[in-house]
Amino acid sequence: MARIEPYLGRLYRYAFSLCRNEDAARDLVQQCAVKALSAGSVPIDEAAFRSWLFVILRNTLIDDRRRHRSAESARVAVAEYEYRPEMEFWREDERLINTLSVKQAMGKLGENDREIIGLVDLAGLSYAEAADVLDIPVGTVMSRVSRARGRLLALLKPSNVTPIPLRKRRGG
Repeated sequence: MARIEPYLGRLYRYAFSLCRNEDAARDLVQQCAVKALSAGSVPIDEAAFRSWLFVILRNTLIDDRRRHRSAESARVAVAEYEYRPEMEFWREDERLINTLSVKQAMGKLGENDREIIGLVDLAGLSYAEAADVLDIPVGTVMSRVSRARGRLLALLKPSNVTPIPLRKRRGG
């Protein structure tokens, strides 16, 4: 368990980007941890171990969706952002406003966009690690991330979130 613990936060952020439901994300991370702990063969290399955990999480979600095609599981899988009183904000807390705006925009993205942003931006995996998790080429990850970020930014443009300015590239 000690080896998995440092990755629980990253796994949760990725799971939340896929499920968009806090309870479902926690359940998914728990299922992932149980599967990882009961596995007979575990990667020794730390980067391979980290990617392996994300593959387990993703495959667990896919298996769960296949197994539970009921209306309830479909509702959880594509749940819209719901207003909750505990998420009220006071004193115009900019960070909370931005977080809510991004969560709402993430909810409007397609599943593939949420997944790639979840792996790279929320879970902090490298492009190579994300490519391993998704079993696609690194170049495909790079282009998917770029397109997904563009779509997310387009959804945020009309909102009150101010994007961080990018540094200009030298020589071009």
